[in-house]
Amino acid sequence: MTKTEEVQKAMIAAMKAREKERKESLTLLLSALKAKAKDKKEALTEEEENTIIIKEIKQTKETLESAPADRTDIIEQCENRIAVLNEFAPQFMDAAAIAVIIDKVIAELGLTPPLAPMDKGKIMKSLMPQVKGKADGALVNRLVMERFS
Repeated sequence: MTKTEEVQKAMIAAMKAREKERKESLTLLLSALKAKAKDKKEALTEEEENTIIIKEIKQTKETLESAPADRTDIIEQCENRIAVLNEFAPQFMDAAAIAVIIDKVIAELGLTPPLAPMDKGKIMKSLMPQVKGKADGALVNRLVMERFS
């Protein structure tokens, strides 16, 4: 079952249970997934669906961060939406698993410590396809930068 189908079933269940906020969050996610599929003119891959879900979470977090502190309605709505979206988000790798892959990439490239700053591009070019959609990009970048110190 694709994520789109899972979201659709969850939305129907939320409608039946009269969970208005959950239904609204799922409707927005479903429309984003369907819009991308329509633009592509074919079914989305799991990786593409995960990318859309992550993008929706990121946009909602940005809205939450930019909301004024006195607008508790917006803050509460964003927090609820993030909770719903996280149910469908892929599980990210932890720092230890990413570090293992970084070490493997460094070994494959034949790089030895101390690493030069110009090596970062080579490392990231080989590393990112392996962790795309599976790890937080900011965490990956921070762990790679730690190898240079």
